[in-house]
Amino acid sequence: MKAAVLVFPGSNCDRDLAVALRAAGFDVDMVWHKDTDLPAGIDLVGVPGGFSFGDYLRCGAIAARAPIVPALVEHVKNGGYAIGICNGFQILLETGLLPGALMRNAGLKFICRDVPLVVATADSAFTAQYSAGEEIVLPVAHHDGNYRADPEVLEALRSEDRVAFTYGENVNGSSDAIAGILSANRRVLGMMPHPERAADPVLGRTDGGRLFAGLAVRLVREEATA
Repeated sequence: MKAAVLVFPGSNCDRDLAVALRAAGFDVDMVWHKDTDLPAGIDLVGVPGGFSFGDYLRCGAIAARAPIVPALVEHVKNGGYAIGICNGFQILLETGLLPGALMRNAGLKFICRDVPLVVATADSAFTAQYSAGEEIVLPVAHHDGNYRADPEVLEALRSEDRVAFTYGENVNGSSDAIAGILSANRRVLGMMPHPERAADPVLGRTDGGRLFAGLAVRLVREEATA
């Protein structure tokens, strides 16, 4: 299994994401934002958290126009897996790979703490190691994590079982307490909480590690049946 982690100026969770993926069994390449191609044979692209380009203009807006992004879009259009975490979620929304927008937190303050999450669906490669309705705990660290979308988009997310996680306590005012969503083909996940920061006992929590482990299991199965 091969993963690529994109790196932008201001990324600060890229190494954390790479460590979590390697622990789950992935070979990981770090890919600079000015590159125009992904390494051959990539199964998963990770778009990490941080403050790409200093969050100037709008969170994720500049990064979404980086030279590497067309390769990310092509990877997804060809059925590849991708995960965007925090700023990475913002970037995926800016590219149009996921619907909606992330606005300033309702309290207008940066939030940095562990929060309870509810697993809204177990029907995806990213959530297969959880049970629907299960409560887990992951850290958040964001100022613009308030997920908003048109009523039609929210209804589609609900009816198609594409809400991956919701906040047990709606810390930022997100519509329907949404913390993470899936693409229509369920191969792209965008989420504000940080599973890579809760993927090792040394970090005090391991709930996030199950996300990466489940994804690895799914990819192994797909490769075995290809």
